[in-house]
Amino acid sequence: MIVVLDGLIGLCALASSAVWWLASRQRLRRISRLEELDAADMNRLVTVLNRTQILNARAALLASVTAALAALRIGIQAVRDV
Repeated sequence: MIVVLDGLIGLCALASSAVWWLASRQRLRRISRLEELDAADMNRLVTVLNRTQILNARAALLASVTAALAALRIGIQAVRDV
């Protein structure tokens, strides 16, 4: 039972980090059509969005590595306990 639970924990951690990584790859550039923006405003908005996306992608990559290491540790412990 514990071995199955450990496996599910590892799989859920990997799945959640994979979904977060996929979500961070989507660039959102939404601007209201009612606002009057010049080129400098648009450039600032796009720059901020791009930087945020890059940071989210890096955080997701780190979460994926962490989840992989945690899953490996859980797997090793599960094998040792059997």
